[in-house]
Amino acid sequence: QVQLVESGGGLVQPGGSLRLSCAASGRINTMGWFRQAPGKEREFVAAIKWASSATYYADSVKGRFTISRDVARIMVYLQMNSLKPEDTAVYSCAGTLNGLSSRDQDYDYWGQGTQVTVSS
Repeated sequence: QVQLVESGGGLVQPGGSLRLSCAASGRINTMGWFRQAPGKEREFVAAIKWASSATYYADSVKGRFTISRDVARIMVYLQMNSLKPEDTAVYSCAGTLNGLSSRDQDYDYWGQGTQVTVSS
């Protein structure tokens, strides 16, 4: 069983930046970030393949968000720039033994989530 712990959420003004971190207790083939806003379904944000560092982004964040990983520390990061109010959500990291995927049902391990609020 792999444990995932997120950190780095908070309140930021529109146009600002935040970096989320996710610490994993073990190696996973693919790590992803998902988010869920109040009253909405959980949606895919980004994913990274551990071995190759290949990445995959949702269209809504492409060009603004960057996912990366630190192999030695077993950490995954989500750098979020040019944040918009519609980015407000609980962000969760997830892990899977499978390849890159945007489907939450493909992920086996989940963190507890961290709140990101974009507001002036």
